[in-house]
Amino acid sequence: MAEKTLVVVTGPTGVGKTAVAIRLARDLGTEIVSADSRQIFRDIPIGTAAPTAEEQAEVKHHFVGILGLEDYYSAAQFEADVLALLPALFEKSDYVVMCGGSMMYVDAVCKGIDELPTISDAVRRDVAERLERDGADAMREELRRLDPVYYNQVDLNNMKRVAHAVEICLEAGRPYSELRTNSVKERPFRIVKIGLNLPREQLFDRINRRVLKMVDEGLVDEVRRVYPLRRLNSLNTVGYKELFAWLDGTMDYDTAVARIQKNTRVYAKKQLTWYAKDPDIRWMEPTDYEAILKVAKGEE
Repeated sequence: MAEKTLVVVTGPTGVGKTAVAIRLARDLGTEIVSADSRQIFRDIPIGTAAPTAEEQAEVKHHFVGILGLEDYYSAAQFEADVLALLPALFEKSDYVVMCGGSMMYVDAVCKGIDELPTISDAVRRDVAERLERDGADAMREELRRLDPVYYNQVDLNNMKRVAHAVEICLEAGRPYSELRTNSVKERPFRIVKIGLNLPREQLFDRINRRVLKMVDEGLVDEVRRVYPLRRLNSLNTVGYKELFAWLDGTMDYDTAVARIQKNTRVYAKKQLTWYAKDPDIRWMEPTDYEAILKVAKGEE
């Protein structure tokens, strides 16, 4: 039996992953698994740059628009769900293309993540209420009390991560740092990681133009529709936060759009910093398709 291969197409936001992944999936006779922690939600396709109906008609995509905005989902659930799906996809083809820039989701499937407790609704609600009531400094202090080791490792400005670590400590009854082994799990298939990138100036220009295109395509109307739900974690992301601030009256419109562009560029840099730690990624430009296809097939 031919060896099965998961071809991962990843890279910074705005680089052009979707177009390359669709072309690869067509040429390899397979389907696409989306590894994007925001495109998985329904009702926000413009701001998350989700594959269009036409793109999804061209090649079947999995994990796009399957969750409600209020639904809880995690990298651990994504790992389990993808590993459950892959055998059926590998029955139809020797290849599956996974496309996305959510670093934790890609790592969950490729390397596995530690078994962590499922957070109960009661703990999640309690931590969310405390964050709302007492603020970020109090949440940081709670993490320092519960897990001083992880407190010294985590980005303390990333409140989503800080709050989630507190949830895990409370649910498990022990420090999060004790549960993290960072061991790589064996997978019963070959993994080829292709990282798409462009010269910095070109990438940033693409990002800036893509934000303006989103606005032209109706991003403001999309944000207005979900504005009543703005406290949900699924909407705590670039594009929505800035326009929520505009709707709240704390930022003017032009500043909000410029801030979306800037924060998207910052996120791209953060992604590239994360990827730099992974020696398995083969870096290529999205225009170099023939070389990408050869790497995907293991021909070079």
